[in-house]
Amino acid sequence: MDQYTVEKEKQQDPRQESIPSEWFEKVDRDQSNGESVIRPSLSYWQDAWIRLRKNKIAMGGLIFLILLGIMATIGPYLTPYSVGGITLANQNQPPSWDHWFGTDDLGRDVFTRTWYGARISLFVGIMAALIDFSIGVIYGGISGYKGGRTDNVMMRFVEVLYGLPYLLVVILLLVVLGPSLFTIILALTITGWVGMARIVRGQVLQLKNLEFVHASKSFGAKTSRIIKKNLLPNTMGPIIVQMTLTVPTAIFAEAFLSFLGLGIQSPFASWGTMANDALTTILSGHWWRLFFPAFFISATMFAFNVLGDGLQDALDPKLRR
Repeated sequence: MDQYTVEKEKQQDPRQESIPSEWFEKVDRDQSNGESVIRPSLSYWQDAWIRLRKNKIAMGGLIFLILLGIMATIGPYLTPYSVGGITLANQNQPPSWDHWFGTDDLGRDVFTRTWYGARISLFVGIMAALIDFSIGVIYGGISGYKGGRTDNVMMRFVEVLYGLPYLLVVILLLVVLGPSLFTIILALTITGWVGMARIVRGQVLQLKNLEFVHASKSFGAKTSRIIKKNLLPNTMGPIIVQMTLTVPTAIFAEAFLSFLGLGIQSPFASWGTMANDALTTILSGHWWRLFFPAFFISATMFAFNVLGDGLQDALDPKLRR
């Protein structure tokens, strides 16, 4: 193309003369940072925590549970009354500055007994979840990893336990061994670990044929090490969600058993025992005796459930950006 043709094209296209050359700046090409990551690298748990914080309902449940744990620890010491202190002169007093949640028919402070009952309920729920975690993870991990005949035999045993009526087994065990805190925890966990085992088994079945597991086998890793180092860390998301849903189930079961008179016995207090004692006087206008234990049972179960739903969304790797 000669100089004459270039000049002619410029005259035909006036846009080339209307754009100043100062608008353009030559940029040097530097390929040294071509593969650098602009977004900061986040681990799986950091990303899950960020997504959990964006869920306002789940965070509200977490804050409530933290405050509940604090009050269960220090609440009984905020008043001068003991959990079993009987003062007949103060029986069935409504909430006041002296008794913040009122008193029961024996003059015992409902505020003190409510937070003492929170200790019992949280202890039962957390211990049941931990025992279910320990048994279910080991049993389900071995069953899913071994597979074949071992898996068939172990799962048939799980199906037999799963088919037993849960509350019937618990009530029969409490009747035979007698009501106590240890018996309640034993009764709740004797079949409660079945759900955890089935979840862990399903996760292990999906993961055991992946490349990183075969790599560990090729290096001569033992079965226990593969399950502990390779498989279980990748199944912690569903396991944690299942634990958060196990705690409210155990709390409600303990409250139900105490309500039936098979749980914690007097003078100790639990939310179910307090609700059972208040049921006979609800028609007398002593509403506070039933309101506070029933409110905290409902609020605690709701908080654990919304926290479990939030964790399920936060720990889902498919939603990770």
